[in-house]
Amino acid sequence: MKRIITYGTFDLLHYGHINLLKRAKELGDYLVVGLSTDEFNLKEKNKKCYFSYEQRKHLLEAIRYVDLVIPEEGWNQKLTDVDLYHIDTFVIGDDWKGKFDFLKEKCNVLYLPRTPEISTSQIKSDLNKN
Repeated sequence: MKRIITYGTFDLLHYGHINLLKRAKELGDYLVVGLSTDEFNLKEKNKKCYFSYEQRKHLLEAIRYVDLVIPEEGWNQKLTDVDLYHIDTFVIGDDWKGKFDFLKEKCNVLYLPRTPEISTSQIKSDLNKN
């Protein structure tokens, strides 16, 4: 079984997120999603989420491409998760290109192109204009 992992906040879930999850799942048989906790988002990413961790987790678990959602509590967790979940391929959006190359010692690393016309930042910006 080929196992894939990706990470994100997945707040204000949109079709760009779905595209990423679909493409990630197409690379293997089992997709693990590391979902940033509220504490990690606030302390390390300086982000406040609209939806709570539990709400975002519930949304992700409802998506057919996602097999398992785990909490992401820190940047360094990725190294441990690759081993713990027997990951073959790490996938993330290409806005992170090069940032996770250190994982190449343990698994394949792919940076997938983002869906260009949509992002959570863009949604928040558009909402603030109104």
